[in-house]
Amino acid sequence: MKDQVYNFLLTIPKGKVVTYGKIAEALGDKKLARVVGNVLHRNPDEKKYPCYKVVNAKGELSKNFAFGGIEEQKNRLEKDGIVVKNYKVDLEEYGI
Repeated sequence: MKDQVYNFLLTIPKGKVVTYGKIAEALGDKKLARVVGNVLHRNPDEKKYPCYKVVNAKGELSKNFAFGGIEEQKNRLEKDGIVVKNYKVDLEEYGI
C-alpha cells in the first residue's frame, strides 16, 4: 500500500490538497485514513513525494508534519498558491 500512497501524491496538482481519507478511499478503503497518515510520516523522499499537500478531513494542517512542523507545511502550501488561515485550508476551494 505504501507505494500506492506515494504514487498518489504525484497526481495532486499544484495548488490543490487532498485528505488522508480521500487517498484511502481512492486506494480502495476509506477506513484506512490513519494508515495513510502513518505511511506519509515515513515518506522516504519529501522532494519527490509532496506529502505537505495532505490535510485532515477538516482541512487542518498536521501539527506533526514530518519535514519541519506545521509552519513548514503552511509555507509549502502557500508557495503553491494555497491560502492557509489559522492552519486550515478551504477544502471546497483547494481540495481534489
